[in-house]
Amino acid sequence: MTLNQLNEYFCNYLKIADFKNDISMNGIQVQNSAPDSKEIRTVAFAVDACLETIEKAAASGADLLFVHHGLFWGSPIAVSGSHYKRIKALLDSDMALFACHIPLDAHPVSGNNAGLAKRMNLSDLKAFGSWRGMILGFVGNLPEPVKFTEFLADFFPNANVVLPFGKESVQRVAVISGGAAEELEDAIAEGADLYITGELGHQQYHVAKEAGINAIAGGHYNTETVGVSLMMEKVRTELGINTVFVDVPTRL
Repeated sequence: MTLNQLNEYFCNYLKIADFKNDISMNGIQVQNSAPDSKEIRTVAFAVDACLETIEKAAASGADLLFVHHGLFWGSPIAVSGSHYKRIKALLDSDMALFACHIPLDAHPVSGNNAGLAKRMNLSDLKAFGSWRGMILGFVGNLPEPVKFTEFLADFFPNANVVLPFGKESVQRVAVISGGAAEELEDAIAEGADLYITGELGHQQYHVAKEAGINAIAGGHYNTETVGVSLMMEKVRTELGINTVFVDVPTRL
């Protein structure tokens, strides 16, 4: 498949056109030298389009890098400093860049939050958490109540932040990957025993404590490797294209 053919495939599957309020530039952000004719033999998947990711993807022989966090976010930016170095590395290797932000968070099958919900075996899923009119996450139920400490050890043993202010045992769980600290209050309104996101800030400490809810910040990076991994598996099995995952964790 060519770059333009893959772009159409990704845009249709991820329903990118439905997310008009996403300020990120979803889709091709940097093309290759021949988007209509050059065959894409290897696609690299990663969370961030940082220089280290780009260089590792190029070294793997990738023709296309698919990321969650791209290089363009809705406003002009000078091609200088680190931005210049990233774009130059893409152009030097003739490797295209495709980015998918909110559509990859929200996708009901291959999204970050759908994938996290599936890992935790949540059932009775309900769409949850609105940002700029776009629904991002899910709330659902564990098969049975489980001690919060056991849940933490099983699913988030290396969580960045843990706020153990709720029930000793949890069952109703709300999840939004990445930087969704403010949606803690939505989880409280949904009657969740536990809220999971990537990052939590100072303000959420007292909100969680006063509401009596448990909360976990599993790491922005860690919670958003899920969607790119699911897309990688889909491309490998459905399209038969060679894939590689580029792991550049931030520990944040």
